[in-house]
Amino acid sequence: MKPNLAAAFVALSLLGCAPNTADSPLAGVTGGKTAIFAGGCFWCLEADFEQLPGVIAAESGYTGGHLPNPGYALVGLGITGHTEAVRVTYDPQRVSFAQLLDYFWRHIDPTVGDRQFCDIGNQYRSGIYWQNEEEKEAAERSRDALLASGRLPRIETEIRAASTFFPAEEYHQDYYRKNPLRYAYYRHACGRDARVREIWNEEAPPSRSPGATGGPSDGLSPPGRGDLSGTPPR
Repeated sequence: MKPNLAAAFVALSLLGCAPNTADSPLAGVTGGKTAIFAGGCFWCLEADFEQLPGVIAAESGYTGGHLPNPGYALVGLGITGHTEAVRVTYDPQRVSFAQLLDYFWRHIDPTVGDRQFCDIGNQYRSGIYWQNEEEKEAAERSRDALLASGRLPRIETEIRAASTFFPAEEYHQDYYRKNPLRYAYYRHACGRDARVREIWNEEAPPSRSPGATGGPSDGLSPPGRGDLSGTPPR
Protein backbone atom coordinates (compact mmCIF):
# COMPACT_ATOMS: atom_id res chain seq x y z
CA MET A 1 0.00 0.00 0.00
CA LYS A 2 1.39 3.42 -0.90
CA PRO A 3 2.30 5.59 2.11
CA ASN A 4 -0.30 8.25 1.28
CA LEU A 5 -3.04 5.63 0.94
CA ALA A 6 -2.02 4.03 4.21
CA ALA A 7 -2.11 7.39 5.95
CA ALA A 8 -5.57 8.08 4.52
CA PHE A 9 -6.87 4.74 5.75
CA VAL A 10 -5.56 5.39 9.26
CA ALA A 11 -7.12 8.86 9.27
CA LEU A 12 -10.52 7.54 8.19
CA SER A 13 -10.36 4.84 10.85
CA LEU A 14 -9.67 7.43 13.53
CA LEU A 15 -12.64 9.46 12.32
CA GLY A 16 -14.93 6.50 12.83
CA CYS A 17 -15.27 5.47 9.19
CA ALA A 18 -13.85 2.00 9.70
CA PRO A 19 -16.51 -0.61 8.85
CA ASN A 20 -18.73 -1.91 11.62
CA THR A 21 -20.05 -5.42 11.84
CA ALA A 22 -23.76 -5.28 11.04
CA ASP A 23 -26.16 -7.22 13.17
CA SER A 24 -29.72 -8.14 12.33
CA PRO A 25 -32.42 -6.18 14.18
CA LEU A 26 -33.20 -9.25 16.27
CA ALA A 27 -29.62 -9.76 17.41
CA GLY A 28 -28.38 -8.44 20.74
CA VAL A 29 -26.99 -9.37 24.09
CA THR A 30 -27.84 -12.96 24.95
CA GLY A 31 -30.59 -13.51 27.48
CA GLY A 32 -33.47 -11.24 26.51
CA LYS A 33 -35.64 -9.65 23.87
CA THR A 34 -34.60 -6.56 21.94
CA ALA A 35 -36.21 -3.26 20.97
CA ILE A 36 -34.81 -0.41 18.89
CA PHE A 37 -35.40 3.28 19.60
CA ALA A 38 -33.94 6.58 18.40
CA GLY A 39 -34.05 9.70 20.52
CA GLY A 40 -31.22 11.99 19.50
CA CYS A 41 -27.82 11.54 21.11
CA PHE A 42 -27.32 7.82 21.59
CA TRP A 43 -25.02 8.41 24.57
CA CYS A 44 -28.00 9.89 26.41
CA LEU A 45 -30.67 7.42 25.39
CA GLU A 46 -28.37 4.50 26.18
CA ALA A 47 -27.76 5.96 29.66
CA ASP A 48 -31.48 6.50 30.23
CA PHE A 49 -32.50 2.96 29.29
CA GLU A 50 -29.76 1.38 31.37
CA GLN A 51 -31.36 2.94 34.45
CA LEU A 52 -34.66 1.15 33.85
CA PRO A 53 -35.15 -2.03 35.91
CA GLY A 54 -35.55 -5.03 33.62
CA VAL A 55 -33.20 -3.66 30.96
CA ILE A 56 -30.20 -5.94 30.53
CA ALA A 57 -28.17 -3.61 28.30
CA ALA A 58 -28.46 -0.81 25.77
CA GLU A 59 -26.16 -0.52 22.76
CA SER A 60 -25.52 2.62 20.71
CA GLY A 61 -25.67 2.33 16.93
CA TYR A 62 -27.08 3.49 13.62
CA THR A 63 -30.23 2.42 11.78
CA GLY A 64 -32.68 3.48 9.10
CA GLY A 65 -30.15 4.46 6.43
CA HIS A 66 -29.12 3.39 2.96
CA LEU A 67 -25.32 3.09 3.28
CA PRO A 68 -23.86 -0.24 4.45
CA ASN A 69 -21.43 -0.22 7.37
CA PRO A 70 -21.81 3.44 8.35
CA GLY A 71 -19.39 5.14 10.72
CA TYR A 72 -19.89 8.14 12.97
CA ALA A 73 -18.10 10.62 10.71
CA LEU A 74 -20.44 9.96 7.77
CA VAL A 75 -23.61 9.56 9.82
CA GLY A 76 -22.78 12.83 11.56
CA LEU A 77 -22.84 14.62 8.22
CA GLY A 78 -26.45 13.54 7.71
CA ILE A 79 -25.79 11.98 4.29
CA THR A 80 -26.35 8.27 4.98
CA GLY A 81 -30.02 8.36 6.03
CA HIS A 82 -29.20 6.73 9.38
CA THR A 83 -30.30 7.99 12.74
CA GLU A 84 -28.46 7.50 16.00
CA ALA A 85 -30.31 4.73 17.83
CA VAL A 86 -30.06 2.30 20.70
CA ARG A 87 -30.81 -1.39 20.77
CA VAL A 88 -32.28 -2.28 24.14
CA THR A 89 -32.01 -5.83 25.42
CA TYR A 90 -34.53 -6.48 28.16
CA ASP A 91 -36.06 -9.20 30.30
CA PRO A 92 -39.76 -9.45 29.31
CA GLN A 93 -40.48 -11.05 32.68
CA ARG A 94 -39.47 -7.80 34.39
CA VAL A 95 -40.40 -5.08 31.90
CA SER A 96 -42.78 -5.19 28.94
CA PHE A 97 -42.44 -3.61 25.52
CA ALA A 98 -45.37 -1.33 26.42
CA GLN A 99 -43.44 -0.13 29.46
CA LEU A 100 -40.37 0.50 27.31
CA LEU A 101 -42.52 2.64 25.03
CA ASP A 102 -43.88 4.68 27.92
CA TYR A 103 -40.38 5.19 29.28
CA PHE A 104 -39.05 6.15 25.85
CA TRP A 105 -41.67 8.85 25.25
CA ARG A 106 -40.85 10.48 28.57
CA HIS A 107 -37.15 10.75 27.80
CA ILE A 108 -37.37 12.48 24.41
CA ASP A 109 -39.08 15.44 22.75
CA PRO A 110 -41.65 13.82 20.42
CA THR A 111 -42.91 17.17 19.11
CA VAL A 112 -39.99 17.94 16.78
CA GLY A 113 -38.76 16.34 13.57
CA ASP A 114 -35.17 15.89 12.40
CA ARG A 115 -33.71 17.03 15.71
CA GLN A 116 -33.60 16.37 19.43
CA PHE A 117 -32.70 19.15 21.85
CA CYS A 118 -29.50 20.92 20.68
CA ASP A 119 -28.74 18.33 17.98
CA ILE A 120 -30.19 19.16 14.58
CA GLY A 121 -30.37 16.99 11.46
CA ASN A 122 -32.11 13.83 10.25
CA GLN A 123 -29.42 11.77 11.96
CA TYR A 124 -30.99 12.90 15.26
CA ARG A 125 -34.63 12.17 14.39
CA SER A 126 -36.60 10.15 16.91
CA GLY A 127 -38.10 6.80 16.05
CA ILE A 128 -39.51 3.47 17.16
CA TYR A 129 -38.42 0.59 14.94
CA TRP A 130 -40.73 -2.39 15.27
CA GLN A 131 -39.57 -5.95 14.68
CA ASN A 132 -42.95 -7.67 14.47
CA GLU A 133 -46.64 -6.82 14.11
CA GLU A 134 -47.19 -6.92 17.86
CA GLU A 135 -44.56 -4.22 18.41
CA LYS A 136 -45.94 -2.17 15.52
CA GLU A 137 -49.46 -2.22 16.95
CA ALA A 138 -48.21 -1.43 20.46
CA ALA A 139 -46.16 1.54 19.19
CA GLU A 140 -49.07 2.93 17.20
CA ARG A 141 -51.48 2.52 20.12
CA SER A 142 -49.04 4.25 22.42
CA ARG A 143 -48.61 7.18 20.01
CA ASP A 144 -52.35 7.48 19.39
CA ALA A 145 -53.10 7.44 23.12
CA LEU A 146 -50.63 10.27 23.70
CA LEU A 147 -52.21 12.34 20.94
CA ALA A 148 -55.71 11.64 22.23
CA SER A 149 -54.69 12.74 25.72
CA GLY A 150 -54.04 16.26 24.44
CA ARG A 151 -50.76 16.37 26.34
CA LEU A 152 -48.74 16.88 23.14
CA PRO A 153 -49.71 19.15 20.23
CA ARG A 154 -48.20 16.73 17.70
CA ILE A 155 -45.87 13.74 17.48
CA GLU A 156 -43.10 13.72 14.89
CA THR A 157 -41.49 10.47 16.07
CA GLU A 158 -41.44 7.97 13.21
CA ILE A 159 -42.71 4.42 13.60
CA ARG A 160 -41.11 2.17 11.01
CA ALA A 161 -40.12 -1.43 10.43
CA ALA A 162 -36.67 -2.15 11.83
CA SER A 163 -33.84 -2.37 9.35
CA THR A 164 -30.25 -3.43 9.95
CA PHE A 165 -28.84 -2.10 13.20
CA PHE A 166 -25.14 -1.23 12.97
CA PRO A 167 -23.39 -1.03 16.36
CA ALA A 168 -21.52 2.22 16.81
CA GLU A 169 -17.79 2.37 17.36
CA GLU A 170 -16.59 0.98 20.69
CA TYR A 171 -15.72 4.37 22.14
CA HIS A 172 -19.40 5.36 21.91
CA GLN A 173 -20.55 2.37 23.97
CA ASP A 174 -21.20 3.23 27.64
CA TYR A 175 -19.81 6.70 26.99
CA TYR A 176 -21.55 8.02 30.08
CA ARG A 177 -19.59 5.56 32.21
CA LYS A 178 -16.25 5.98 30.47
CA ASN A 179 -16.35 9.80 30.36
CA PRO A 180 -18.78 10.87 33.10
CA LEU A 181 -17.73 14.52 33.36
CA ARG A 182 -17.71 15.20 29.64
CA TYR A 183 -20.99 13.35 29.25
CA ALA A 184 -22.68 15.25 32.08
CA TYR A 185 -21.45 18.56 30.69
CA TYR A 186 -22.69 17.74 27.19
CA ARG A 187 -26.09 16.65 28.45
CA HIS A 188 -26.49 19.72 30.64
CA ALA A 189 -25.39 22.16 27.93
CA CYS A 190 -27.66 20.51 25.37
CA GLY A 191 -30.68 21.19 27.61
CA ARG A 192 -31.99 17.65 27.34
CA ASP A 193 -33.26 17.16 30.88
CA ALA A 194 -34.64 20.68 31.16
CA ARG A 195 -36.70 20.24 27.99
CA VAL A 196 -37.91 16.77 29.04
CA ARG A 197 -39.12 18.16 32.37
CA GLU A 198 -40.82 21.03 30.56
CA ILE A 199 -42.71 18.69 28.23
CA TRP A 200 -43.65 16.09 30.81
CA ASN A 201 -44.26 18.41 33.77
CA GLU A 202 -41.17 17.13 35.59
CA GLU A 203 -42.36 13.53 35.48
CA ALA A 204 -38.99 12.39 34.14
CA PRO A 205 -36.15 12.80 36.66
CA PRO A 206 -32.81 14.13 35.41
CA SER A 207 -30.38 11.47 34.27
CA ARG A 208 -27.08 11.54 36.12
CA SER A 209 -23.75 9.96 35.32
CA PRO A 210 -21.68 7.97 37.80
CA GLY A 211 -19.40 10.43 39.56
CA ALA A 212 -20.62 13.42 37.57
CA THR A 213 -21.65 16.77 38.97
CA GLY A 214 -24.39 17.26 36.37
CA GLY A 215 -23.29 20.81 35.52
CA PRO A 216 -20.77 22.61 33.29
CA SER A 217 -17.07 22.09 33.94
CA ASP A 218 -14.48 24.83 33.57
CA GLY A 219 -12.22 24.51 30.57
CA LEU A 220 -14.67 22.62 28.35
CA SER A 221 -16.14 24.31 25.31
CA PRO A 222 -19.92 24.11 24.74
CA PRO A 223 -20.74 20.95 22.79
CA GLY A 224 -22.56 20.94 19.49
CA ARG A 225 -22.86 17.56 17.86
CA GLY A 226 -24.10 18.95 14.55
CA ASP A 227 -20.65 20.57 14.29
CA LEU A 228 -18.08 17.81 14.71
CA SER A 229 -15.37 20.29 15.71
CA GLY A 230 -17.40 21.26 18.78
CA THR A 231 -18.17 17.75 19.94
CA PRO A 232 -16.43 16.28 22.99
CA PRO A 233 -13.70 13.82 21.92
CA ARG A 234 -14.95 10.36 21.01
